[in-house]
Amino acid sequence: MNTQKNVRQQAGTVEGSEALRIDSDKAEQIVDAFNTDLAASYVAYHQIRKHHWNVEGAEFLELHEYLGEVAEDLEAAADAFAERAQALGGVPISGAAKLEESAPVEPEGEDVYDIRTSLANDMEMFGDMIETMRDHIGMMEDMGDYTSAEILRRYLEDLEEHAHHFEHYLEDDTLVLDEATH
Repeated sequence: MNTQKNVRQQAGTVEGSEALRIDSDKAEQIVDAFNTDLAASYVAYHQIRKHHWNVEGAEFLELHEYLGEVAEDLEAAADAFAERAQALGGVPISGAAKLEESAPVEPEGEDVYDIRTSLANDMEMFGDMIETMRDHIGMMEDMGDYTSAEILRRYLEDLEEHAHHFEHYLEDDTLVLDEATH
């Protein structure tokens, strides 16, 4: 590890961006919002990956593949949020401990649960993320940063779609027969 330390910008600071012409106070609030959504996305990403790795049962393949797609969407969202925070003059948060500490959602823990419980936990987490992102979109629009609001809106749509799919997976109707009922 290199011991030379040339810090270009300290974590937690916002220097602003002359090119984007967003007031530094507004930029700080918007960067904070993006860092919150970045943290939530990575916490959700790791939980979804856990479920992707551990899913079992008759619908294994479909759920395994779908959860892989959900994880990819969360990773893309996190990247977009970090890129915008940086463009606004901020420092995107990083590091597992800092991400979990900064997230407005709680991961379910390290135990492996049945897939219905896992998907219910994911749907709950996504609901919390949806509410937070909606609040952030409103704040950004009120501040006149329509580009940041549009970035969030794009990923909010994906998040809502995935939450809706989780809800469908959790419905009682299924083609898989429960042996206890026969």
